[in-house]
Amino acid sequence: MKKKTLAMLLSAALCVSLFAGCSGGTASTPAPETAPAAAETTPAEEEPAELTGTVNTDGSTSMADVMAAFQETFDDIQPGVTVNYSGTGSGSGITNVLAGTVDIGLSSRALTDEEKAEGAVENIVALDGVAVVVNPENTVTDLTIEDIAKIYTGEITNWSELGGADAPIAVIGRDAASGTRGAFEEIVGVEDACVYTNEYESTGEVIGSVAGNPNAIGYASLSAVDDTVVAVQVNGVAPSEATVADGTYEIQRPFVMVTVEGTELSEAAQAFLEWAMSADAADEVEAAGCVSPNA
Repeated sequence: MKKKTLAMLLSAALCVSLFAGCSGGTASTPAPETAPAAAETTPAEEEPAELTGTVNTDGSTSMADVMAAFQETFDDIQPGVTVNYSGTGSGSGITNVLAGTVDIGLSSRALTDEEKAEGAVENIVALDGVAVVVNPENTVTDLTIEDIAKIYTGEITNWSELGGADAPIAVIGRDAASGTRGAFEEIVGVEDACVYTNEYESTGEVIGSVAGNPNAIGYASLSAVDDTVVAVQVNGVAPSEATVADGTYEIQRPFVMVTVEGTELSEAAQAFLEWAMSADAADEVEAAGCVSPNA
């Protein structure tokens, strides 16, 4: 009987001991697991909304290279948009956009006060030098603004008066609707006073005429000058992208996309205009031999 009672007491003591060991006195609650911190994410660049449609532009032939570069790149950005370009001259481009027959007019000169009064809005996409070009055989390589003015008004008629050969000067220029002609005559100070031997409707024709005549002089967009002609220095400064940008080359003008005040463009045309005027289009402007005002 004593043995049985002792066994029961030992068994009870063991249970108490085990209970105390399991409870560990003060029970600790495991800390809840914390979710790993979310990795920081950088928002992806927003892709431009995909557009469809056609943008019709018309005007300056001097802007042909810039427009070609714009068309190619914008086609990559918005493949659903077709940008058409027709080179009919600055005057025609301004007239047509005001008449509503095209989305955007193109002018290679600043707009006049009269055109602005009609509602034309000037959007400058590039700056371009107007190069004064002669035939590679000509030994005259530097002219002053005054020299050029006298040549174009007929006061100087022979190259010998400027240190060149004894030969009559063939004065080549653009037609009256040309933005290049308007800019050139205004800057040189010979508006409505020029005496032209021949007038042409495009930049290419002027270059070709001067290239084919040792006695010719003409003017053309700097971006259009090739090795068939020579661009002379003006007041000692050669025309280049750098001298146009810093203003030391005096005969320069803007390339303008013309819109109409109060007229809403289509989404496609608005997107094209905004892109052309942005820093994103600077490479295309420079590839065309011009200077971007928006770089």
